[in-house]
Amino acid sequence: MLRGLYTSYTGMLNEQYRMDIMSNSLANVNTVGFKKEGSTSQAYADVMAVKIKDWSESPNTPKKLGDMSLGVKIGETYTDFSQGSFRTTENTFDLAIGGKGFFNIEFTNKAGETSTKYTRDGGFTLTKDGYLVTKDGDYVLGENGRIQLSTTAGATVFDRSGNIFQDDRLVASLKISDFEDTNYLTHYGETMWDAKEGAVEIEPEKAEVFQGFLEMSNASVVKEMVNMITISRQYESNQKMLTTFDDTLEKTMSLSKV
Repeated sequence: MLRGLYTSYTGMLNEQYRMDIMSNSLANVNTVGFKKEGSTSQAYADVMAVKIKDWSESPNTPKKLGDMSLGVKIGETYTDFSQGSFRTTENTFDLAIGGKGFFNIEFTNKAGETSTKYTRDGGFTLTKDGYLVTKDGDYVLGENGRIQLSTTAGATVFDRSGNIFQDDRLVASLKISDFEDTNYLTHYGETMWDAKEGAVEIEPEKAEVFQGFLEMSNASVVKEMVNMITISRQYESNQKMLTTFDDTLEKTMSLSKV
């Protein structure tokens, strides 16, 4: 009986975590370059279901409570890096990557520490000094470091390979990076990622740069709403089961007093 209460409780907690993840994806459905997250569920490992400090057993020898599962927990939270749809802006410095890959950004935190971050948000602009920067003022990196362009050139063109031409003259090239395993990327804010230890950077295959476009979030309003409804119903089912076990325990206690 008590196992049933615990199973219901962990089920409700698991659905609450899943709802938090889905809500974040839904909230960022219009965020440029956002990649939705998902989660998996798994049963608690048998090692979690043991007696502790039970002196009726051999001292300091935990014993399993049984073979029955005691509930569920979040197994893994993952990011879906599939490509989002493109929105036409026709702005010169709005860029989108077709295929895999990330723009390289020189990010400086409040402590003045500089590091490289990675993003699919290509909503860039030029400073008065001609540096290509993000909307937050962080420098966009090229193959040779920061990209500085002429502010008086007649036309700026980005080709599909990321080369930058001004007045038909090659002046810089965007640095586009990809990774062998994106599991080594961790979120930094909503649209940037940080490469943690063990990440292996590689040349992106078939990555193309599209000028005058922005890649939108790959989260679908309809799919996320359907997922949220499903999660809500599963939460309610666990809640009803918890109430049923509680009522049964109450009746059992009442009968034991008779």
